[in-house]
Amino acid sequence: SHNMLQATLKLCCGIAHDHLRHLPGLKITAAAAIQKEVRGLVVRGSHHLPSKIPHYFQRLMETKMATCPEPARDISPSSSVHLSYITQGETALQRALSILQQDTSWQTETTLDAGAVVSSATLPGLGKVFRAEVVLAVPVAQLHRELFEKLEQMPQWNPTLSQVKVLQHVGTDTLVTHEVTAPSPCNLVGQRDFVSVRHCRRREMAIYLVGTATHIEPLPLQEGCIRAETQLSCIVLQPLAGNPGHTHFTWLLSIDLKASATGWIPASVVNRVLPQSQADFIKHLCQHLSTTTCP
Repeated sequence: SHNMLQATLKLCCGIAHDHLRHLPGLKITAAAAIQKEVRGLVVRGSHHLPSKIPHYFQRLMETKMATCPEPARDISPSSSVHLSYITQGETALQRALSILQQDTSWQTETTLDAGAVVSSATLPGLGKVFRAEVVLAVPVAQLHRELFEKLEQMPQWNPTLSQVKVLQHVGTDTLVTHEVTAPSPCNLVGQRDFVSVRHCRRREMAIYLVGTATHIEPLPLQEGCIRAETQLSCIVLQPLAGNPGHTHFTWLLSIDLKASATGWIPASVVNRVLPQSQADFIKHLCQHLSTTTCP
């Protein structure tokens, strides 16, 4: 498809994809994918190529295609799926960066004792997005370990989760995960589970941990759970200016909780549940960090 071709072009051209070095063979797969998509277009003339492909790339394909043999075999399903996961993660990252760079008017929802502030804004394509901000007295590297590398251990310190399981590792910076919320009599929306792509990117001094729902990984529905979808989650970890031992933590969150067994969830309930979930997460994270020493 045109969209897949554009996404794959970004991968091969190296746009924000340093982590591809950690994926042996995937660059070859991506190149083969472009070759397969573009070969027929080039044969019919460069005017058939999508206009958004840079002209220098079109010229390169036209002049070099004859010397680039047809792949001996088609792209393996597993490699193309891995490529799709990375594309999903990068797409979510670009969407989050766009939101973070916008001059958006955020409305305060709640303030926590830890100094955290949760605010919200209504954005095109996502609806209401919630943003939590707090300064944590630990370095970025420790938070990265807790929130990405040790993801499966999260239910040990976050009682709102009953399970977090990594279904697939795609290189070092992309995961496919299954999370199940914990049952609770105080839960206004009932138990939910999520199948997500989680993607880590480093940009300058910051680390971005993004997540979004994926439908590529088939996973049976869990009994007693409703399959919800993370439209966008992005945690930004930045060393505090003048104090690199502290981290400025920003979390964007947009979730589609889906209908409950009794019908659709009123927006007023959703708008109360999501900022509360962010507040609870930060509270449990702070408690966990206070008992954890940085190695």
